[in-house]
Amino acid sequence: MIRPVIIGNPVMSPVMSIGQAPGIHEAKVMRPFGWTAGKTLFKWFEGIGLDEETFRQRVYMSAVCRCFPGKNPKGGDRMPSAEEVATCSRWLMAEVRMLQPQLIILIGKLAINQFLPVKKLDEVVGKVHRVTLEGIETDLVPLPHPSGLSTWPRMEPGKTLLQEALQAIGKHPAWQAIL
Repeated sequence: MIRPVIIGNPVMSPVMSIGQAPGIHEAKVMRPFGWTAGKTLFKWFEGIGLDEETFRQRVYMSAVCRCFPGKNPKGGDRMPSAEEVATCSRWLMAEVRMLQPQLIILIGKLAINQFLPVKKLDEVVGKVHRVTLEGIETDLVPLPHPSGLSTWPRMEPGKTLLQEALQAIGKHPAWQAIL
């Protein structure tokens, strides 16, 4: 059995981030986005005012799945199965109820699809989506996954939409409150 990764610091914050699942390195360092994808992600956030250490102290970090799902035989990490997502969903929704975030940053398509079923990232990235989750009104801002395997954030329209999403996060009152 693969042990769960400690999601993030148990900080009460108006901002929550939700990723896909820990990778093999995160399972070793026991913190989310603790490897290559994290370097990219934290560069994005540094551009709107929070370096990695400050982000980890001020943003509640969570994930769709809590355990490393294993390697994909074709390369990269395996996408968690529907059963794995369902198993962890009660934990994620409990965090939303407890935290009552004003802003949720969705990182990657699996996280985005839990709340905004879409086929293409350009349908949702770059926009703020007002939703009600667990009886709580909140804003969702989707981001592409920062994995080096994904070219989407480095090519158009992804490059522009990523910048629009980061600007929306940076201007959000909940983000401003944690700066």
